[in-house]
Amino acid sequence: MSGSLRPGPSRWRRAATVVLAAAWPHASLVAPPPAEGFRLLLLERGRKQGFLPGAHVFPGGVLDAADCSADWLRLFAPHHGPPRFGLGPAPPSRTLFPGLPDTRPDGDPAALPDDVALRICAIRETFEEAGVLLLRPRDSVPGPPEPCCALQPPLGLASWRSRVRSDPHYFLQLCAHLDCTPDIWALHDWGGWLTPFWRSSRRFDTTFLLCCLREPPPVDPDLSEVVNYKWSSPSEATQSFMSKEIWLAPPQFYEVRRLGNFASLSALHRFCLDRGLEGAERWLPIMYLTADSSVQLLPGDELYLKDSDFLEKYLSTEKKTEEIMKEGKTFHRIVMHNSYVYDIHVTIESKNKQVYPKSYVISLSPAAHL
Repeated sequence: MSGSLRPGPSRWRRAATVVLAAAWPHASLVAPPPAEGFRLLLLERGRKQGFLPGAHVFPGGVLDAADCSADWLRLFAPHHGPPRFGLGPAPPSRTLFPGLPDTRPDGDPAALPDDVALRICAIRETFEEAGVLLLRPRDSVPGPPEPCCALQPPLGLASWRSRVRSDPHYFLQLCAHLDCTPDIWALHDWGGWLTPFWRSSRRFDTTFLLCCLREPPPVDPDLSEVVNYKWSSPSEATQSFMSKEIWLAPPQFYEVRRLGNFASLSALHRFCLDRGLEGAERWLPIMYLTADSSVQLLPGDELYLKDSDFLEKYLSTEKKTEEIMKEGKTFHRIVMHNSYVYDIHVTIESKNKQVYPKSYVISLSPAAHL
């Protein structure tokens, strides 16, 4: 059975987010070294934000025309330019969900290519939200791939952030002022999530990127969109979510669990380099409402329907989730029993060097689902 909650097509916006994974100094007085050897930057969104209020998220935001501007060409010259700006061979394109609208901005044919513009967007938003500058001096040519370091915050940081927040075009001026370029080469393709059909018509096509840092940079929340932050390893973030210290939306929880596959920052960095030519996967979850929970079906799951109808529809059943689970064998799904109890079920085989999270079931007891 399927249903639709609202008439009319969704409004799609392109966005980019970057997962900052930092090696943790063993002599840190702030926190002991995590089991995984690295921690992730999680930003707490303000309670008055219209999207994911109060959630802990990775830095990022909506793509702006300034991120695509051909004016960036002058800053990247003479070392880097079209078509790939030194990013290496283009990864293969993957088959997307049928009927997805083309969310690429129209306009200047000289505008930056997607993979560059989205990286600039993620780097700009990281500066706006957290005060972290992922920049590289213009005269430096990227050497052998290795984890990078964020640039030390410049004098007048607050003034620059205010200007960039009011007009993203100022980010180009900041980079020119510092004689730097956005360090697009330090950001690796990680994946993409599209907002599933549900109650809101506002939906996002978000590119996920990953950046490995040799050390955690200072973080300065803007106290507007972002009110606080945490450096947490995947296991620490999971525990904080379970104890209701933080709230993670399903994509962030899935990615945190996926990152738990890596025992060290060097292992994570090697993985990013090794699969760079494979291309990232972009997923549109399909909502499946059971009698007692909500399920996000992901590509590869036996119930997933790659049908354009489900751009604007969901599935539903009168059966309980436990019954649905007993009927199936091939799973790639997130079961949401409530806002703080998510299960992840993955039995599909890996392809294109993709790494999935291990199946993760918090509890099936009735009390845990209240």
